[in-house]
Amino acid sequence: MADGKAVDPDILPQQAIRPVQPLRFRAEDTAPVRESDYVVVEDVLVVDIKGVGCYSLLCTPGDSIALAVGFAFTEGIISSRNDISVLHYRDDDRGVVRMQIANPEGAQDAQRNLIITSSCGMCGSREVGEGLLSGMSTVGETLRAPTSLLLSVVEQMRGRQRIFSRTGGTHAAAIFSGAGEIIAFSEDIGRHNALDKAIGKCLLEGIPTASCGVVLSGRVSFELVAKSARAGLELIAAVSAPSSLAIDAAQRCNITLCGFVRDDRITVYTHSGRIQGCQG
Repeated sequence: MADGKAVDPDILPQQAIRPVQPLRFRAEDTAPVRESDYVVVEDVLVVDIKGVGCYSLLCTPGDSIALAVGFAFTEGIISSRNDISVLHYRDDDRGVVRMQIANPEGAQDAQRNLIITSSCGMCGSREVGEGLLSGMSTVGETLRAPTSLLLSVVEQMRGRQRIFSRTGGTHAAAIFSGAGEIIAFSEDIGRHNALDKAIGKCLLEGIPTASCGVVLSGRVSFELVAKSARAGLELIAAVSAPSSLAIDAAQRCNITLCGFVRDDRITVYTHSGRIQGCQG
């Protein structure tokens, strides 16, 4: 069984996990042992936006509409839920979310046809450099968080990672309020997808994300900062490390970027003033 707490698979999205029987080798064993386990499912979700493009996302099944809406928002195709005039996902149209938006002619990256991998999002599809940083959204300056709140929301996120506890194969994103309440949570095999799903849930439910923060289960890349800025998220707390370009983007966007938020430890890379008691 994968590392983590044992979780009844019946309470998990059944399409998100698959049983397997791998051979396991241990130093103390004289022969491999075949054991039952679960792996996370990776599949294709097609987001078909009429008049804009057809996007193939490699992702974990579940929260498909939230992923489609979050992706369209963080990629600048829509500005709000109100821009979507038609949105549906049908069981007999497996793996396809169809969307119509009010102004397809004005959508960014119109008529692109992309395959976006779960592991790296759109890495390599755009020139990396100063051009990426120019014109990025700048977030507000209202969130204040004590270090205890950041450590608490990380623990809350970990407690909700049901698919990870079964498979060890997913990332998670949890958007939290200034009071430390988790307002949206999602898991996915891709870091970018998990964040898009959480943002999409907020858009669908009419929950404002400005003045909120987000906890991420893995490393922080440029695109995760860009998606957070697009949603107005003021603080990113990740359990792993940021990249150099992620730090540059967070500095430019006025986002407080924290890494290695675990085991009573927090490393603040940018805009430390939002962290109560943190000087510098």
